[in-house]
Amino acid sequence: MKSAIRFAMLALVLLIVAMLSALTAMRFAIHGQEVAVPPLVGLTPIEAEHAVTGLGLQMSIERQYYSPQIPDGRIVSQLPLAGTKVRRGWEVRVAQSLGPARVAIPDVAGQSEHAAELNIRRRGLDVASMAQVEMPGIPADQVLAQNPPANATQVLAPKISLLVTVTPQPEAFVMPSFIGQPLGTASRTLQDAGFKLGNVSVAPPPAPPASPASGGSEAQGAPASPTAVPAPIPLTPPSGEPAAQPSPASIIVLQAPAAGQKVPAGAAINFEVR
Repeated sequence: MKSAIRFAMLALVLLIVAMLSALTAMRFAIHGQEVAVPPLVGLTPIEAEHAVTGLGLQMSIERQYYSPQIPDGRIVSQLPLAGTKVRRGWEVRVAQSLGPARVAIPDVAGQSEHAAELNIRRRGLDVASMAQVEMPGIPADQVLAQNPPANATQVLAPKISLLVTVTPQPEAFVMPSFIGQPLGTASRTLQDAGFKLGNVSVAPPPAPPASPASGGSEAQGAPASPTAVPAPIPLTPPSGEPAAQPSPASIIVLQAPAAGQKVPAGAAINFEVR
């Protein structure tokens, strides 16, 4: 009995030792692939490339900034920061210095978008972004504001963002259904909403029902009864009688634009009534 207990305790100890060894080996395997990011600020791109390549890292120059402290062409910032532990193969992103700002920021407010862009690029600058805004009373395609402002001194990047005006879009509405409403009611609703009443026409009367098929006596050649076929209903008023005119009480049976369509403010709406 005692030997069995000793054997079980020995097996448990060996199992614990094996698990600890496996965890230690895994820890070394994981951390063995990690390296500390070297300091790159102040180095040239070639020097920085050699520094990261020797540690199994990669480097990419993403941006350029003005800097009165870092000479032109050298690294001005990096990410991750120096000393950060990363895995081999990690990409270190850096920004390159353009030296002290030597270009005056031009004043392009009030110029057209095209003229402002030419003025900016002529000075060796770039357009960072361009936002658009609707401004009633101000012509479209005009620079309303810029960042950095004209003649700014604390400039970091050689880029200017512009705010340009655009033509205001007419307000649009969803067309409701007026089918089945009196013409007078629909007309007042349109006028109150700022729309116009367009063409109003009277729908033609419905077509007459088809005459019933002839009986067996007609198939045998017998003359049909004079009352078998009803007289046709005229589709147009008799000669000399005026055509029907729409009235406020006329019921709308058709509209254009149709219900559900988008219409601009002040549009004319056409109806067909009975």
